[in-house]
Amino acid sequence: MPRQIIPGATVMITRRCFGRMLLLRPSAASNALFLYILAVAARRFGVLLHAFCVMSNHFHCVLTDPHGNLPKFEQYLDGLVARSFNAIHGRWESFWAPGSYSAVRLLTPAAVVEKAAYVLANPVAAGLVRRGSEWPGVWGGAGVGGMLGGQVRRPPGFFRVDGPMPETAELVLSCPPGFESIDDFGDQLADEVARLEARAVRRMSIRGKSFLGARRVLAQDPLAQPTSREPRRGLSPRVAARDRWKRVEALTRLEAFVRSYRQAWRAFSRGVRDVVFPHGTYWMRVAHGVRCAPG
Repeated sequence: MPRQIIPGATVMITRRCFGRMLLLRPSAASNALFLYILAVAARRFGVLLHAFCVMSNHFHCVLTDPHGNLPKFEQYLDGLVARSFNAIHGRWESFWAPGSYSAVRLLTPAAVVEKAAYVLANPVAAGLVRRGSEWPGVWGGAGVGGMLGGQVRRPPGFFRVDGPMPETAELVLSCPPGFESIDDFGDQLADEVARLEARAVRRMSIRGKSFLGARRVLAQDPLAQPTSREPRRGLSPRVAARDRWKRVEALTRLEAFVRSYRQAWRAFSRGVRDVVFPHGTYWMRVAHGVRCAPG
């Protein structure tokens, strides 16, 4: 299905490691490397970061894409992370699981808070640490705390000293659209994170389980795989909103986009070069220079 890319959209992106291996397991070297690549990618493609968490076998990031560069940003980020982390682990095989990329458009400020809180509470929900802020990996949210950056230095080892990668890159977490200020967003986000963390702690207590803890997380083998079975054939949402009607409206617009895209594609494949693709068309515009309807 074609993916609609809307400039200015706020999304939550997710990517999982091949075979759910712990290839992103936190360490001083991996944390520095991921933060640097994320900072460079965000700056290069004009992406605004709001919250992120790098778990041992996947990562989440909530961001706004002002210029419609999300595919370029994701390709750049995923490619550099894959090559550099494979080098750390002495691997040559696939790094990311096929079909594991997810981008969910967040339609309302409430949805942004909900998904950003989900990202930051993820280590607690997974039974790893009692609070997200205790996660030893890459973790941060605008107005909340964590690895909020400033100047991130290029890590030694993978990148050439005389290569094209900058010596430093600025990592900034900014306020998402729809909020009065970063403090307003941070207060709402902190409250929702605390609620999700408290719920996760209660569930662990009811089940009689204990959290793994940061020390044991850091001691895990990055080439190991979870023993639990991977969930399959689940839903793969494209949009998120607590308001049912906003969600229905967005899905209706997405269906209309797909119909228009397929109709335009059929005409283009028959040799019609002046066909107009719908607003939000990305690949055909970038690769073939097709005309697109205005937004």
